Amino acid sequence: MTTLPDRPNSALLVIDVQNGVVDGSHRRDEVIANINTLIGAARSQDVPVIWVQHSDDGLKRDSEAWQYVPELVRAEAEPLVHKRYGDSFEDTELETLLAERGVGRLVVTGAQTDACIRSTLHGGLVRGYDVTLVGDAHTTEDLSAYGAPTPEQVVAHTNMYWKWQSAPGRRGGTVDTADVSFAAVAED
Repeated sequence: MTTLPDRPNSALLVIDVQNGVVDGSHRRDEVIANINTLIGAARSQDVPVIWVQHSDDGLKRDSEAWQYVPELVRAEAEPLVHKRYGDSFEDTELETLLAERGVGRLVVTGAQTDACIRSTLHGGLVRGYDVTLVGDAHTTEDLSAYGAPTPEQVVAHTNMYWKWQSAPGRRGGTVDTADVSFAAVAED
């Protein structure tokens, strides 16, 4: 259904599952296990797995905090996108990598739900992609001390509202790991 011509393929995005990003995050181990399951499924179906890695003044490139968690291992042939903004498309080569692979549908996992995940979901949809959020494969830290909802509420709200997102010729959607399909989404 994507509005991008000649883009029948899906890709799995693994966003910012870095030591300093997910340390102490809500359901960290379960989320990482689900992402690992999805990586295995994508690889077995020859679906591109694209890794996204954030850096900024608080997350210095090449530091231990900047490294991906040891439970997730990127294959050498899988692209790694370096970013400095919440939206994984912003000032990166992500769009070029997706175009080269004929990708019109994104399956999104990673962290943080209320920052880079939401930014990338919206960034993909407005750029013409169908964007599916894996509801049990994203997480965030607890910022409730600063007035934010609890991580459970942030994740639940994001899953709920993204389930119903759409735009002309494209759609969002939320599914759990067990229900992920990398097949092209049929038109209604």
